[in-house]
This record gives sequence, C-alpha cells and structure tokens, in this order.
Amino acid sequence: MPSTLPSPSHTANLDGILITWGDRLFYPGNRIVQVRPQPKLGASGAHQRANAIRQRIEATVVRRAPQVMVKVTGGGRSMAAIAAHFRYISKNGRLEIEDQRGETMQGKDSLHHLADEWRMGGARIPDDAEPGQRREAFNIMLSMPRGTDPLIVQRAAREFAQAELADHKYVMVLHDHQANPHVHISVRAVSRLGKRLNPRKNDLHRWRETFAEKLRVYGVEAEATRQVTRAKFHQPDQLWRLKAQQDGRLRKVRASKTDGPKLLASRAAAVDAWVQIGLALAGSGQATDRQLAKHIASFVRGVTDSNKGADSQKRPERPQEAGQHPVQQTDQQPTRQQPTPSPDIHPTR
Repeated sequence: MPSTLPSPSHTANLDGILITWGDRLFYPGNRIVQVRPQPKLGASGAHQRANAIRQRIEATVVRRAPQVMVKVTGGGRSMAAIAAHFRYISKNGRLEIEDQRGETMQGKDSLHHLADEWRMGGARIPDDAEPGQRREAFNIMLSMPRGTDPLIVQRAAREFAQAELADHKYVMVLHDHQANPHVHISVRAVSRLGKRLNPRKNDLHRWRETFAEKLRVYGVEAEATRQVTRAKFHQPDQLWRLKAQQDGRLRKVRASKTDGPKLLASRAAAVDAWVQIGLALAGSGQATDRQLAKHIASFVRGVTDSNKGADSQKRPERPQEAGQHPVQQTDQQPTRQQPTPSPDIHPTR
C-alpha cells in the first residue's frame, strides 16, 4: 500500500515557500542593512520557522486574533510639557505611577518630586521650550481591546518597557476605567548612556511584536500583524484631533490616505503573497494544511471583492459615445500583482 506521508523533499519545498512568502507578510524588512552572510537554516530550523508562519496565518485568517496597539502619542519639548503629561496620565496624582525601577508613587507631591528628578537627572531639561527645541520625552500608549485583563496588560507593558526602553528613565500608568485597558508610558528621550530615542516605523512594528509576545506569555491571544497583511486600512486619529472634535474645535477634516499608489502596491503584494501561500498549502499532503488553504482562499476573496467594491465607488460613470464599443474594466483582468487563485484553493470548493 503506498504511503500517504509527504516526502522529505516535498516538506522542505513547502517549508521554503511558507518562509519566503510568510516573511513578506509578517516580518517585512523596513530597512536594508549590510550584514555579514548568515548561516542557512537547517531542516529542523526551517520546519520550526514554517510552523511559526502557519500559526500566524491561523491567528490572522482563522481565529482573527486581537491586535495590539502601540502608538507614540506625542512628546514633551520642555519640563513644563512633560510635567503636564505626568498630571494627565496620573489624573493629577490620583492614579498610581510606576517608574523604571519598579517603584510606585501617588499623590500631587509625588508629581513634583518626579518632575524635579527628571529635570536634573542627566542633561538638564529646560522649563520652557525654545523654537525648534527637540523632544526631551516621548509619550507611548500600549492598548488591547475590551475584555482583556487590565492587570495582564500592565504586566506585559512593564516587561515591554524593560526590554525596549532599557537605560531610559520612564514612568507608566495603567488606565482601566475606559472601554479598552491601556498603559501610558512617558520615557525620557536621552538614556543614561547618552543614546537618544528616535522611534521610526520599523521600531514601532518591533514594539508591537514585543508587546504581543509578552501578552502571549500570560495566555492572552494577541497579534501584531500589519494592517496591509490583514487588509485593514484604518488610520487612527491622533488624541489631540479626537479631543478637538469632541469639543467642536476641529476645523479641518483630514484627507484619507488609504488609496495612494504606494499603499495600492503594498496591497497587491500582500494579496500575491497570500495566494502563493494558499497554492502551496493546497498541494500539501496534510489535511490541516489543505483546510488552512481554504481559509486563505476565503480571506483573499473577501479582500479582492472589497477592493473591487471600493474601486467601483470611486470610478465615475461616463456615458458611452455613439458607435463606441464598451471598454472592459481593468480590475477584471488578472494582473501580476493580484494573481487569480487556482481552482485548488478557490473559495467555492
């Protein structure tokens, strides 16, 4: 009787495809850095890496795991602004503040002592900002959806700060009185070693990965998948914009940036990667892989149908001139960036 187990060569080929396309979806490189050649993964290492990709695929398209949020909400350029943020996140001293040493404080007097410690701890922070003054502190918010245990969010945020903000002065405050539990962190821009914090896009993605990892250690399902990978293109408003809108002071509505050429290319590349992974899993000898391929096909169909619907709403209707033949719409033609899934992973099967 012939064996139904996949051959080692087929398994290795499938692992390679999952790693190649999965890295593009979940671990994109934001900067090209010249490094020494790294040793290639062995068979066992590649298989473990491929299984990690499988788990992230399942979390994204099957379980739709909650996504963590890590956001830089601003920063103080003077001690007056930093002290004001201390008062804001602590509700003027009513909430407990925890610093980088794990020590806690509460009350208005503790806010004055904290401000004095930051003012003189290291390079002196001026009381008032001069024009063009760089930021002396950054405000970070770590958040999880409604229903997450606030104490676990606090523990994960504490371990996140210990890992990512080492050697910096920082304070953190848990807010659990609102719909979604979140932690505010105020971190001094310059570390005790003189290194300046300058968070960029790739730093924020790494911070999300770290925060999600810390939450999973406590049994909380959390993911840090990019929006383009999840086909979600929501741009959260800044806190000042939300407050201004609530107070009726917002005069200018922000234009949408969800249909620019760069983002459209990223969407097409993500769909391409999903299709390639689906095709590979559909040909697997494992039933679980083939089932996962069906979930991917359903996900891809939802993404492409949504994109077509958005395109049809944006495209103006133009009356045809007499004797002119109708022109076929370009979004109905298969393109290189958006390949058509094969029948093996078609959603209707």
